[in-house]
Amino acid sequence: MRLRVSLLLAVILISHGFTESIYADGIYADNRAYAQYSEEAARIAASLDDNALAAQVLLTGIEGKAALSPAMWRLLERIPAGGIMLFKYNLDSPKEDVKALLSETIDIVAAKNGIPPFMAVDHEGGLVHRFGDDVERLPSAYSFWELAQTQGIPAALAKADAHYRRSAREIRELGITMVLGPVAETLDVDNRIFLESRSYGPSRYFVEMMASAFVRGMDAAGVASVVKHFPGNTAVDPHSGVSSIRAGRSVLDEMAKPFAGIIRGLAPGAIMISHVMVPALDPRRNASLSSIVIQDWLRGELGFEGIVVADDFSMGAVSASSPQAAGIEALNAGVDMIMVWPKDLSATHAAILDALRNGRLPRERLLEAAGRVIAGKLRYALMERN
Repeated sequence: MRLRVSLLLAVILISHGFTESIYADGIYADNRAYAQYSEEAARIAASLDDNALAAQVLLTGIEGKAALSPAMWRLLERIPAGGIMLFKYNLDSPKEDVKALLSETIDIVAAKNGIPPFMAVDHEGGLVHRFGDDVERLPSAYSFWELAQTQGIPAALAKADAHYRRSAREIRELGITMVLGPVAETLDVDNRIFLESRSYGPSRYFVEMMASAFVRGMDAAGVASVVKHFPGNTAVDPHSGVSSIRAGRSVLDEMAKPFAGIIRGLAPGAIMISHVMVPALDPRRNASLSSIVIQDWLRGELGFEGIVVADDFSMGAVSASSPQAAGIEALNAGVDMIMVWPKDLSATHAAILDALRNGRLPRERLLEAAGRVIAGKLRYALMERN
């Protein structure tokens, strides 16, 4: 039955030209050059001083609306973060104000070493919309499943493709270069309360297809997608408590199939690792702190080569240690970018430098992580290749 459904989806994709578009436009035409991006990025990372190297693996928020606060300006001059995470309080302004804020921030971060930051935002659709009213609100992920039930899969896929491509062009013009989405988790009885309309529905085939349309659309405009949240979630909101997937390996592999399909077919720019516990693989560590989940499963078995982004370490799911200690542990486990609130940026940056000096964070691991971040910036044309 599963083979029959897969073949049906493949026929639909091919008949509507969507699989061809993966290779016909956008970044996918350059997938063969990814090794060259990595080699050049490794050289750039090796040329950075420790301060800049440690900053590349940080994805931080900013204070300011239309313009940076003076304190934030000075902080980014000192710590040129690899990525800037934008929220409603930064973006709920007219488009020209948003463009001015993003442009100013990019210039400050890139001034010292010429490496601009990823400018990132949650932009899933539905309830997850960080912009003002003059930026298009995407439909919720689940609405495409509902559309498929009434008008068929081709109609849902065509609508998704049009929405995501149009939205990507709009936000890229504002200066956004990274989107934390799509959610590639299949909806089930365990995660329904937490995900609600953020999932594309209960069919993993449909989830893979819609999430792929999201990645394609963003990619075509030069916006990196952060597919999330690998390997999944349960009903417990990780902001407030520890979530644990109580499943054996066969079920875990089934849950991971949308991620695996996207990795195999589209090579997304980044994947977000969740704070969930996966006792069948690692009974002691959250996924975001587990080399078994990140290095052995996501990279080793599924073959993911892009940026691994960790969710916010101030969440309740990982509150047993400080954000700084968790960040170091995550980097050692294979995470390449860690989220940091502005108030924690200095302390986290200092903790990375300290761990680098005393050997708790091997230089080779930090160079690898920063290299992946820079390779993504080369791939998405944030900076020119030498």
